[in-house]
Amino acid sequence: MFVALSSSNTIGTLLPTAAFFLRMQYQPARQLIDANCAIALASDYNPGSSPSGNMNFVVALSCIQMKMLPPEAINAATLNGAFAMELQEKVGSIAIGKKANLIFTKPIPSLAYLPYAFGNNLIDSVMINGEII
Repeated sequence: MFVALSSSNTIGTLLPTAAFFLRMQYQPARQLIDANCAIALASDYNPGSSPSGNMNFVVALSCIQMKMLPPEAINAATLNGAFAMELQEKVGSIAIGKKANLIFTKPIPSLAYLPYAFGNNLIDSVMINGEII
């Protein structure tokens, strides 16, 4: 079903908060991943379809409603998002030569806690271009 997408260099970008806000069916993330399709996650932050840019909620919905595993959702929201925008050489992962755009969480027991605790602000600090803001 997803053969053309899985054999291309296209990264499908899924918008779970838009589906939530518009009460639409969620995108088939699990089927896409199982078919070896690359996917990214985004908020579609705008007043018409998703008036929230909360990426923690995007990751949580992806895990809870779209059956993604927490590491898959975090990868889709970071590195795959950078690839989708053709910015993978500058952002999306921690590597020498890339911008240091990071979030630091409060102590958590595991990555799985991020979608589990979707109503809590787990961010301790944010770094943009190597500067804590």
